[in-house]
Amino acid sequence: MANLQPTKVPNMQRPKKGFNEYAEQLNGRAAMVGFMALILIELITGKGLLTLIGLK
Repeated sequence: MANLQPTKVPNMQRPKKGFNEYAEQLNGRAAMVGFMALILIELITGKGLLTLIGLK
């Protein structure tokens, strides 16, 4: 049988801009931190975010 393994390894660099895996992970983590902060604020104050900023 023939060897099906590649002979060269591509030299890939992480993209600096746009949608990439690192940016999506960072955005997801920031969203989770923000969501938890919102929950903590509501638990501590007893009021929702819209009430606190005067929109409700």
